[in-house]
Amino acid sequence: MKGLKQGSASTFKVVLAFAIVYLVWGSTYLFIRLAILHIPALLMAGMRFFTAGLLLITWCRLRGEKVFVKESIRPAVVSGLLLLFFGNGAVVWGEQFLPSSFVAVLTAASPVWFILLDKRNWTINFRNRETVIGLVTGFAGVLLLFSESASKALHTGGNGYQLGAIGILVVGAASWAGGSLYSKYNTTEGSHSVVTAWQMISAGAAFFLVSSLMGEWNSFHWQDIPSGSWFSLAYLISFGSLAGYSAYTWLLQVRPATQVSTHAYVNPTVAVILGVSVAGESLTALQWVGLTIILGSVLLINLSKYRKLQQPDFSEQTEQLACKA
Repeated sequence: MKGLKQGSASTFKVVLAFAIVYLVWGSTYLFIRLAILHIPALLMAGMRFFTAGLLLITWCRLRGEKVFVKESIRPAVVSGLLLLFFGNGAVVWGEQFLPSSFVAVLTAASPVWFILLDKRNWTINFRNRETVIGLVTGFAGVLLLFSESASKALHTGGNGYQLGAIGILVVGAASWAGGSLYSKYNTTEGSHSVVTAWQMISAGAAFFLVSSLMGEWNSFHWQDIPSGSWFSLAYLISFGSLAGYSAYTWLLQVRPATQVSTHAYVNPTVAVILGVSVAGESLTALQWVGLTIILGSVLLINLSKYRKLQQPDFSEQTEQLACKA
């Protein structure tokens, strides 16, 4: 897929696309929380991604694109499972037991996992002082977020589910990074939109399967779901999975990848603000410190890329980081 030349897009379109990526992806944490209040978590995720994938692949078909290309479907299924089923699935599962703002803060550590798992660039990454400092401080921030929940779980025994959800979120963040790397190093010549559609369809099918095995369908009754949950699901399908991702991929064609990657630390900030102001959630003082440290570490890692533009491969590593949109 050929990209547009940088600077060829109007300022208005660029600003609008950034606003969508920053605000929409940051808001999805809250809307996931609202959707799973009445819709079983994994079933909701299945409906979100399967519907979005079908809509996108239908649009691609109407445009005359080839949608059944084996060489494109296979890596799309693998990356879709890693990114959406395990990565975003951890967010959906975690929000059953944790505030959306807390989940957003913890997933902000994804760039740290990205650096750790990118074995091909270890030599470059670990020779960079800002990257190493960012990794260490980011890990410290994650430990701060763990500390209070782990302490309560160990001493009171009443927060075991919360502690388990935190562990799943850590694994999910690593899976998101691994899926991003797999997608980066296993690219195909097919349409990016078609690949994205198959990623969402495969993840949606996996969510449906696991949801059925866990018995979520038995407790789900369409007529009992309030309009607010349906609206949240529709928002996640249309804005989170279609508009947000489309704006993101378009920005990668017209702006430097290092600039687009700033969403990695803007999205959690938006999620925390919405969670606290709209949903009445709260973070402890220690968790606010952890948030600041994690976001600062991600910013520090990104700063090294701005200073070393002669290493384009490193700047491209954050192209698929985000949540879980």
